[in-house]
Amino acid sequence: MATEPPNTPQQTDVEAALLGHATYRSLGEQRLSPAEERFEKARNTLGFVLTPLVIIGVWLLPLDLPGNQHALAAILLGVVVMWVTEPVPIPVGGLIGITCVVVAGVMGPDEVLAPFGNSTVFTFIGAFILAQAMLRHGLTRRFAMRILSLPGVGRSSISVIVAFGVITSLLSAFISNTATVAMLLPTALGILTVIAKLLQRRGLVEADFDPTRLRVGTALMLMLAYGASVGGLLTPVGSPPNLIGRGLIEEATGERISFAQWMAMAAPICLSMFAVLAVVILLLNRPEIRKLEGVEEYVRTERAKMGPMSRAEVNTLIAFSVTVSLWILPGIVAVVAGTESAVYETVSARLDEGVVAVAGASLLFLLPVRWKKREFTLTWTEAARIDWGTILLFGTGIIFGSLLTETGLAETIGTGSASMLGLGGTVAITAFAVVLAIVISEAMSNTTAASVVVPIIIPIAVAADINPLIPALAATFAASFGFMLPVSTPQNAVVYGSGVVPITSMIRTGFSFDIIGGILILLLLPVMVAVVGIG
Repeated sequence: MATEPPNTPQQTDVEAALLGHATYRSLGEQRLSPAEERFEKARNTLGFVLTPLVIIGVWLLPLDLPGNQHALAAILLGVVVMWVTEPVPIPVGGLIGITCVVVAGVMGPDEVLAPFGNSTVFTFIGAFILAQAMLRHGLTRRFAMRILSLPGVGRSSISVIVAFGVITSLLSAFISNTATVAMLLPTALGILTVIAKLLQRRGLVEADFDPTRLRVGTALMLMLAYGASVGGLLTPVGSPPNLIGRGLIEEATGERISFAQWMAMAAPICLSMFAVLAVVILLLNRPEIRKLEGVEEYVRTERAKMGPMSRAEVNTLIAFSVTVSLWILPGIVAVVAGTESAVYETVSARLDEGVVAVAGASLLFLLPVRWKKREFTLTWTEAARIDWGTILLFGTGIIFGSLLTETGLAETIGTGSASMLGLGGTVAITAFAVVLAIVISEAMSNTTAASVVVPIIIPIAVAADINPLIPALAATFAASFGFMLPVSTPQNAVVYGSGVVPITSMIRTGFSFDIIGGILILLLLPVMVAVVGIG
């Protein structure tokens, strides 16, 4: 009888690695090449040394800032260093920063911790529980197989990534970016599982390879997160910064941008951004395999094996459909009745996305699988396995965004920079608006970035005797950027929590797209405003 050679690597269980409880993994939990391990150790060691040096150094600088703003600036820069270098797990870095903020007396603990009750945090919790049920009962695999069976999609990894990005962008034009990404993440993981298994079957990876380290997975996840941000620019209701910016512009200039005008102006910009996004992601995260030979046949075989949907799958689909329908409803009302209507204001206020997510997740504990045995679609033990690290991470991001606003540091940075640069002229102020919005959105939510930057830009433009419409719109669009860090946008945090996106890949890709996207806004926005006839 043949015996297995000694020290033969055990074959990786792809489904367990990707569809299990994927989340942030520290250095000791990852399988790295010798070169990668040396780089990661150097990066982590640098963080241990650089973080206290940055905090102390900035604190000792003779800056002309109020005491609480000075302390916050020092601590926040130290936290950013921790997030980039990872001397400790990224969620822990945020918690250390919060502790320092309270100990330094920037604000009291109750005020600092209040943003943890933000609606977005509950959107994460509800959406993650729904995703957990989709993974648990195999609904994500069914969705993935359905997408891969679309004509032409399953033939190459590039077409899969681009097709998934198109779906994400279109959905996020009418559904919250966060909700879109949280909704599609399980399907993306299912698609990645199929591709990883194909690589394994064809012998293109080592037997004990780590499927969470595949470049094709990084590309797919970043397309999911960044595609949602790009698609969210397409309509006024696609992203909160759009409504905030549009409202502030109307208040300052008396110019109301209709739903149709916004879409006509944004569509060419979004299309250009998406094309550039696909190129940037695929160039910087080249998939290990391009032609997916045999995938179509494999998908047909696997779909046949699945058979009809189980009761648990049906229940999960019901909960999922109810949640998505309620997420979409405010967007439909906005199209039909307008965003200024009383109906839209009532519906959008009552159907808060966080409350909807929690309500949808609650259905999983009410819809029975076996009533006689009192077995329901999801148990609390299964639900509690969601990625609490990502929830903590984004909660700390919201806290620092709130602190920047409450202490006035964000406004000080904006007005101080504008005064120092001596800005004048539409192009210079618009460029400043784009840069400032992108930089601030890296450290706080895009909603907060728009709320802070647009009110800074409008008086700067008025003081320079130019129409504030284009600079304010540029700031509004750029506020949805901030692609470098997991805390920059909720969708970044969601895909980072999958455990598939290395922080270095997110920083490299996000930085590149921040620059190119900012240039596209600067070049295309004035042209489209003139073409559409706004202002």
